[in-house]
Amino acid sequence: MDEEAQAAAARLVRRLKDGYTITIAESCTGGLLASTLTDIAGASKWFNQSWVTYSYDAKIRELDVDPKTLEKRGAVSAEVAIQMAQGARERANADIALSITGIAGPSNDGTNKKVGLVYVGIASRTWANAEATQIGGNRQENKEGFVHFALLTAIRHWDQAMELAEKTLQDEMKQREEEAKLKALEEIARNQRAAAAALDSGWQSQSWSDSNRGSNNDNLGTDVEWDKDSANE
Repeated sequence: MDEEAQAAAARLVRRLKDGYTITIAESCTGGLLASTLTDIAGASKWFNQSWVTYSYDAKIRELDVDPKTLEKRGAVSAEVAIQMAQGARERANADIALSITGIAGPSNDGTNKKVGLVYVGIASRTWANAEATQIGGNRQENKEGFVHFALLTAIRHWDQAMELAEKTLQDEMKQREEEAKLKALEEIARNQRAAAAALDSGWQSQSWSDSNRGSNNDNLGTDVEWDKDSANE
């Protein structure tokens, strides 16, 4: 494996060292991707197992690839790459899975797909995707190129997923802050309404009491005046 691929493997592993695990499902590369990753010391902390499923039957039996998809799309397709990655991830209970399915050469085994075509599948617990590229070279060069492409694909999608997760977290925090502000404003408004209602109620009570006292004084004056008139008579 060339130095660029080894460097890409090290870059991917640095991301996994935060407590994540990876699993691999390969076809045409025959375990080369798994070997490249496990060449790095400490692999047992983030790498548990992998699969080399060369035949249709192995893909169906080991990774639960849909036979209809294989018949309709062929093994070298985005759909099969995704199903291989998803099947491996579920069986290994890993955080992320990579799959490789392509045509390393020297022949294309009677298909209409070109030698050097590869699909790389990547799956996490919440999303899955596949990417393709065309590489020109002999069988060994193609296999090594497929592995390098798979590593770069994994790094790119991993970084995008982490950026999205961070943005989602920030958006959720912002939404919670806005909700907390609204609740605080609502509470302030309720308290203000309650204070205003209490003040208004106190003014009405005082007004009624003053009116009552005025009414009693008038009655008392009339009684006194009536008594005086009666006395004159």
